[in-house]
Order: sequence, then structure tokens, then C-alpha cells
Amino acid sequence: MADPYRYLEDPDGERTQAFVAAQNAISEPYLAGLRSREWFGRTVTGLLTPARQGTPWERGGRYFRLVNPGELDQDQLVVADSLDELLAGGRVLLDPNRLAHDGTVALTAAEVSPNGRFLAAALAEAGSDWLTIRVHDVGTGAATDDVLSWAKWVLPSWLADGTGFLYWRYPEPDGQEFTDAMGAGELVLHRLGTAQHTDTPVWSRPADRDWMVDPYVSPNGRWLVLTAAPGTDSRSTIEVRRIGAGPAGAMIEDETQVLVEELTDAHRVVAVDGDTLFLRTERGAERGRLVAIDLATPGADWVEIVAEHPTDVLADVVAAATGFVLVWSVDAAHRIEIVDRSGGHRGDVELPFPSAVVALHARTGSDEVFVGSSSFTRRLDIARLDLTGDGSGPSRLSSGATEPVAAFVAERRHGTSVDGTRVPMTVVRRADLSDGTRPTLLYGYGGFDIPVLPTFSALFAAWVQAGGVLAVANLRGGGEFGAAWHEAGMKAAKQRVFDDLYACAEQLIGDGLTSREQLAVHGRSNGGLLVGAAMTQRPDLWAAALPTVGVLDMLRFHLFTIGWAWASEYGTPDDPSDFATLHAYSPLHNLVEGTTYPPTLVTTGDHDDRVVPAHSFKFTAELQRCQAGAGPVILRVDTRAGHGMGKPIHALADEYADQLTFAAEHTGLVPGA
Repeated sequence: MADPYRYLEDPDGERTQAFVAAQNAISEPYLAGLRSREWFGRTVTGLLTPARQGTPWERGGRYFRLVNPGELDQDQLVVADSLDELLAGGRVLLDPNRLAHDGTVALTAAEVSPNGRFLAAALAEAGSDWLTIRVHDVGTGAATDDVLSWAKWVLPSWLADGTGFLYWRYPEPDGQEFTDAMGAGELVLHRLGTAQHTDTPVWSRPADRDWMVDPYVSPNGRWLVLTAAPGTDSRSTIEVRRIGAGPAGAMIEDETQVLVEELTDAHRVVAVDGDTLFLRTERGAERGRLVAIDLATPGADWVEIVAEHPTDVLADVVAAATGFVLVWSVDAAHRIEIVDRSGGHRGDVELPFPSAVVALHARTGSDEVFVGSSSFTRRLDIARLDLTGDGSGPSRLSSGATEPVAAFVAERRHGTSVDGTRVPMTVVRRADLSDGTRPTLLYGYGGFDIPVLPTFSALFAAWVQAGGVLAVANLRGGGEFGAAWHEAGMKAAKQRVFDDLYACAEQLIGDGLTSREQLAVHGRSNGGLLVGAAMTQRPDLWAAALPTVGVLDMLRFHLFTIGWAWASEYGTPDDPSDFATLHAYSPLHNLVEGTTYPPTLVTTGDHDDRVVPAHSFKFTAELQRCQAGAGPVILRVDTRAGHGMGKPIHALADEYADQLTFAAEHTGLVPGA
């Protein structure tokens, strides 16, 4: 099969560098010259840069949170010896802005030891998924000599005594670390004050590079629970080990219990209290339930604490000293319930509808719980719960951020897919707008069991403030409605996801909210694949298309970095039956010369080592060759940027403003009109 742009897979090749320079030489002045660019630039920057504080958490009597006084590219981590002191400002423990002159070093995780003495900070540079873990003394703020390289995916998991932690590492790459397919990783134990090369292997499957493991160390230091899965598979196995008491603190393998051997259901560790494991599981409950297992009794029954709900999905659970805080997903929004240790209902925490819980911090030894929630119209609401009472009286803590001025309204609507499935979406618009067709941005994802929830986005808010209509679709393949909803849109059934998107688009048009000449489609990553498929399968349906960091070459995605891990979702091109399915919708391979495609803005980052930029490069080159219509095909390449995580605030503002300006230009949206 012809692949004329394969040379663009080499990010450092001279032809690739020339291609990127030539594309940016076109896209930068084009986007800068569009009529609404100044308005969107100012508005998005204003939405991204107010002073703000994150949801607190506590370790060892100390309190932590992320803060930003306003226009810093990266949030700072602050600490205090009491909650009142933290709310008054605290002191800066780590400021990533001091680690790079251009703001491209991001703090992606801040894991504090149970005793509150040490911080394991996971740092990413230039948007890469590669992590460097650095340890800091919380009391002094000073960095220790513990610096661990070539880590990814699994956050540091501290031992109960705070003398070390588990993390996931790979061998140092001997080639191109931003594109080469990765081999097998391993879970290792690092003891503070020791060199990385002496770290002790704990778990690995060298013959099965796609398997990874998530560790949980019990607060009493007695148990290690390992939840393992291939790639991005939601289903998992579970094994449990006793943690040795010897000088090496070995994880004693000959005492391993295999709790779940078959890869049939999704499981997530909630807590281990004493010898009791609390588990959120989909075994016998595709929408999830909470069970307890006695680890001291091999083969013990699973005792149900909270049963599966007839309609709602058990999205998250945390354990406190006297009860559990449950997060239920109801029609792609969240509600919070508090139950006691036996599952008895104690109270509900009221959230404005629709909202999503974006942070939930608790410890089994405390009844203090912090909840952060967001919505399409609110950045962050923070509440402190005290479970020693009746669970119904949270105290609200300010996030510090001012909210957008314009009043928004949100409503649920449904499209009907080709197989009769009702596909929900949330439609958001300014409250002062009259009825009639309007420029509309339709956003979707539809994959990897990931729910699309009502969380705040400066891109979404700026579009709605400008007078546009926002539609956020809940497509099959996502995690909004349980395992069956996810499975109905994966592998051989992936076409259903695209059909669901078209159903939403056609419903918006049929309801008179928008028209084909006013409808733009947007998605990121797997959502970028969604947009690529949508514009190749239904090019007539869109006024503009914005595939962002998208998976666009479905025949070679598995050959780069972590792409092989997506086989559990997409299938693999090496399998003949999967190949036929993938080829049928692969955006790159379904472009047809002489076709009129919608105006398209492709966005990627030159350091994206999750979905490598070659996807966007090759797709753009072929789309530019095939385009027969008058609509522009523009490639926007961020330098020193990756898949999106940790992008500096000002770079993110530029990306959002460019995308919104492009969508506005081709849908007829005039901000403020």
C-alpha cells in the first residue's frame, strides 16, 4: 500500500523540518490575520489567567494544594501546617516555572509520603509523557539527591513508612525517545538515598510489553495490591502480596494471592483497611459496585457493600475513617452520596446540575474529605466534608477564581443513531440569545471508556461567550453509561461512534439550532480520530473541522511509542480482520483526490510522544493534495509541546484562540454580534 509521506515519521529529518517550517509559515500569518483573532486571544487569555487555587489534600498533618496567582505558565505547589494557614496562602514548596525559561516544565503529579515528610514530584518537559521524578524535603523545600529518569504512566506510590516508593520505569531509550516503539516496562521499588540503578524490580512481564500494573500500598504497610491490564484495557487482573519486614523490604512473591486471574471485568482499588480490601468492581455489575474482601483469608467471598444501581454508574469511591464517599454518574453528570462502612446511606452532597467531580481527596484514617467539582460554566467549586457528622453539611472553600460574566444555559438533547440508539449531548449557549440557527461547535471523544463530563474549558467558554452554541456529545465508546456503552463503540464496532456523532449533528440541524454552513466539529486525540473520520466519511456535513493531536493513520499507530497499547481499544493492524476494520475508517487512507473537504485546521505538537505528530503531518499532506474545494487546509505545529498535558498557559491560550478563530471564520460567528 502506497505511503508517500512516510518520511514525515522522522521528526528530526531534514525533509520533516522543512515541511513543518513551510506549514507554519502559512498557518501563522493566516490565523493571525483572521478577523476575530484579537477578540478570542484576549478572551481566552482572560479565562485562563485569573488567580486560582486547587482542591486541597492532607498528608501527615500537612495540607497541600496547587495555586496560581494569575499569569504563571505552570501552577505552584504550596504547603501549610494547617488548613487555615493553607487557605491564607501557605508557602511555596515547588515552583515549576523556575525550572525552564519558557514555562515548559510541568508538575504532572505531586505524591506526598504518608508522614508528610517527602514529596515525589513527577516532572515532564516540553509536553512529553516521559517523567523525571525528583524528591523534595517538605519541611525545608530542598531537593534531595533522589532523581529518577525514564518513568511513565504510574504515579509514585509511597511505602507506608515513607522510606521509599514504587514507580514504573523503562530502559533508557537507545534511539528516538519521542517516536520509537517502547518495550516492556517494570514496577520497581526506590529507597530514598539510593541510586536509581539499585532500585528493586517488583513486577514485570517482559514477554508481554503491553501489560502494565497499578500498585496500591496499604496504610498499615502490610499489603501490596497490584491491578494489572494490557495497554489501555479497562479490565484487569488482581494479585496481592504481603510486604516483607526484612531490611530490603522485599515484596514476598511466594505469598502472592491471585484474586482475579481472568481478564473479564474492570476493577479499581478503593482502600485497604487492616486486612480488608475495598474494591470498586464490574464483576456481576456492569455499572459498578463496591465490595469488601478479607485478604487474610485466601479464597474469601466478596462481600457486597454497595450494590449496582439500576441506572447510575458508580464512577468513583474514596474511603474515609467511618464511611465512603461515592460519586455516581447520572446522565453524564455527577452526584455525591455518603455511606457508612456497611453501605448504609448517610447523606448526599448537593452539586449544581450538571456538574462533574474533578478531585476527591480522602484518607482511611481521617473523616476529612475534600471535593472539587466543575461544570461548563464554573471553573472549580471546592468543598470540605466532615464525615463525623451526618455527611450533609459541606463547608465551601473558595477556589479564588472569578467566573465568566455571561450567564449560560445547558440542556440535554438526543440524536438517534442508525441502529436506533439514542445518543445524548449537552447543548450550551448564552442565556440572552434568541432562538434560531447559530454557529455551533460540536465536540466528541467516544473511546477508551473515558467519559465526557461537564467540566470547565476556556475553549468552550470563549466560544459560548462569543455567541456560539456548544454541543458536547456522549458517544458510544466512552465511559458515561457503563461497560456495555464502552464496548458498543470499540474495535469492530468503532463505526458506531462516528454514526453517533452524525446523529447528533443531524439532530442539531433538524432542531433548527444550526445548519451545515454553521457547524464545526472538534476533538482531541481519540477525538481527533473522530474528526478525521467524520470529515472523510461525511465531508458535506461540516463547515469546519478541527482534528487536534489525532490518531489519523490507523495502519501504523502501533509502531510508535505507546501506540501498541491501544490495540485493546482499536484492534491491531497485524491481525487481518482488524486490518480490514481499521482500513475502512482510517482517516489518512480514506481521503479521495478531487473531493471537496471542509476547511480544516490540524493541530499537533512536535514533542507529542503519545500520538506522534507524524499522524497529523501525513494526514495534512495528503488532505492538501486531495482537496478540491476552496476551503483552506492548515497545519498548526506547536514547538516544545506534546499531547497537551502541562502546556504553558500562554501557549494554550494561543492554541485555543487560533482554533476558535478558525471555527468562527468558517461558521460565520462574529464575537459580540
